[in-house]
Order: sequence, then structure tokens, then C-alpha cells
Amino acid sequence: MLRSLKLHSTHRIILALILSSMLFPFSSILSVHGYPTRANIFIYAGCSQQKYQPNSPFETNLNSFLSSVISSSSQTIYNSIAIGNDSSASSEESLFGLYQCRGDLQPSDCAKCVGRLVNQIGLVCPYTLGAYLQLDGCYIRYEHFDDFLGKVDTSIRYKKCSNTASGDTEFFRRRDDVLADLESANGFRVSSSGLVQGFVQCFGDLTESDCSTCIVDVVGKLKSLCGSAAAVDVFLGQCYARYWASGYYHESGPSHDDQVGKSVTIIVGVFGGLAILVILLSICKKTMG
Repeated sequence: MLRSLKLHSTHRIILALILSSMLFPFSSILSVHGYPTRANIFIYAGCSQQKYQPNSPFETNLNSFLSSVISSSSQTIYNSIAIGNDSSASSEESLFGLYQCRGDLQPSDCAKCVGRLVNQIGLVCPYTLGAYLQLDGCYIRYEHFDDFLGKVDTSIRYKKCSNTASGDTEFFRRRDDVLADLESANGFRVSSSGLVQGFVQCFGDLTESDCSTCIVDVVGKLKSLCGSAAAVDVFLGQCYARYWASGYYHESGPSHDDQVGKSVTIIVGVFGGLAILVILLSICKKTMG
């Protein structure tokens, strides 16, 4: 199932973001050691090619999974759930899934972020037997056939290298200090050295040993994939890492994802204005009639 999941770009899911923005218009503004982040910003998504039928046993279990995710996220930032995988259940019913929020989010902020995940995943991947969706502050995944829980996956899901590069020796020294510290993490860790900051996290279904392996891999890719970039994001299948030069996100201007978010806001505003205009015209027509 994992290999059949297809990665979606931001442009291909803009309609889903428009619809979900109508339902969830506000974003939580959070910060990790000077990194300004909106937990609801889209990072990447993937959908299986196989579909399920409406009102099928799998759809019932998927709805149960999403409901459990909503209720659990206000209590804990991670949970894995398996439904319909016992010997008495039909093979058509099985579902394996998890969600996880970034380690610095409070449960209340995690719940808000997960609420957007649940709202968006059905729009991004309608009627699919497998899907994953990563926002800046949280992640969700479910599968039908593949029990992926606890299995190491270090395939690259997403990477982003800043257009700005640094030739400063001090920057490289500080960056390498941060990466060395992150490399020894097991779970979630934030690190800083001078003007360079970063963090790393792996998903909660991994053992300590597998988590360490994934983190070593993703931290190594921060350096190898983007050279001297001032800021880098790398997301693997079960862990991710990021570093940035202090002030980069304030000075570099809006990112591509931010521009999409602004476009969504404008479009939603236009739709809202048109709706008000229709109502006013209807009232005027009734008054004049």
C-alpha cells in the first residue's frame, strides 16, 4: 500500500484547503526557539490509488478512527490505532492508523491542528484506502492492507532547501554543532548554537533503536541534500528534522506555502462577499416585490 501512495503538491490540493479554510478559518501561532510557525500550514500529502465504497465496513472503521483521533488529541500528542484486525473481522474492515503532533505543542494546540487534519484528509484523499497528511504541526496516516505501525521507513517524503545560502565559516560551525546535538536525540529535541537553531522528531510507533536510526539518517540528509542553505526541512517516512539561521524566517519574506495560504484567504473572502451580495439582492427583490 505504501508504494501506491501518490504524493500531492500544494497546488493540487488548493481546493481542499479552500473548503477546509471555510470551516477552520483561524490558525494557531506557535514558536520553537524563534521559529515562527503556523501549525496548520500544509507540507505534503499522499493518497492510495485504491478506493473504498461508500457505506462499506471500511468507511465505518475509518470514521471510527477519525473520531478516536479527535478525542485522543486533546489528551496526548501521539496515538496509534488498529481497528478490525482481529481474527473474527473481515479482511475488508482492517485499518491501521496514527496521528502525532510536534513535541512542543500543548494538547490544546495539538487538538486544533489534528482537527484540521481530520477535516482535510477526506478532501485531499476522498474514498482512498490509504492516506497521509503532514501539516507543519501535526501528521496523520491510515492504511487498510499494510500494518505499517512500528516499521522503519526512511524514504524521503519532502525536502525544502532555502534559496538563501551562507558562506560564513561561523554559520557552518554553529550549524554542525546543532546537527551533532540533534543526531543524538531519541524522540523530540530542540537545539541551538549561536544564530543557528533546529529540531528533530520521530514518530511514536518506533522503538528507541529505530527512532535513533531514523534520526541519524534525517539529520545527515539536512546537510547532504542542501549544501550551504540557510534553512532546510527534510521529512522522511517516520521522522523529520529542520534547521535555520536565526532571523531567516522573518527576513526571507513569505514562502510558497504562505502565498498559497494568502490566495486561499482571498478566494474565501471573495466567496463570502458574493454570498452576502446574493442575500442583499434577494432581500431587495422581496422588498420591491
